[in-house]
Amino acid sequence: MSDDTMIAIGQAVERGRAGDQAGARLALAELWETVGDHGDALHRCSIAHYLADLQESVADELLWDQRALGAVTDLSDERAQQFNTSLQVRAFLPSLRLNLADAHRRAGDFAEARHHLAAAVEDLDALPQDDYGAMIRAGVDKARAALEARSKEPLKP
Repeated sequence: MSDDTMIAIGQAVERGRAGDQAGARLALAELWETVGDHGDALHRCSIAHYLADLQESVADELLWDQRALGAVTDLSDERAQQFNTSLQVRAFLPSLRLNLADAHRRAGDFAEARHHLAAAVEDLDALPQDDYGAMIRAGVDKARAALEARSKEPLKP
């Protein structure tokens, strides 16, 4: 199924990865306005997830991470698989929760960070055994170490 919104999201993400974070942020914000707060859950989750990474403040990042998690609760496997047959909503959760844990940690809310990190760990088994799954598992380990050190510094790649 062709999905013009998911294509536009992908283009904006690539723009950000190429160094134009402000342009990517603007493109994704415009897509969010088009989709709306109650639009397609896959679109909302994807836009919010990527917009969070482009924010200049932890508070704004946290807001978008929360929107992404909120949107995933409205998403079904059936809808996700219309875009990509291999997708399962439960496999989205470790990344979404990891991002929330990390943002809360950097904001100094260590209790909330621990809560979201524990929730991310609960769903790690839903991740594929591939580079993506390895990246999220490594991120959980890095976030756990930073949380134990009570660090508010960004994680190192």
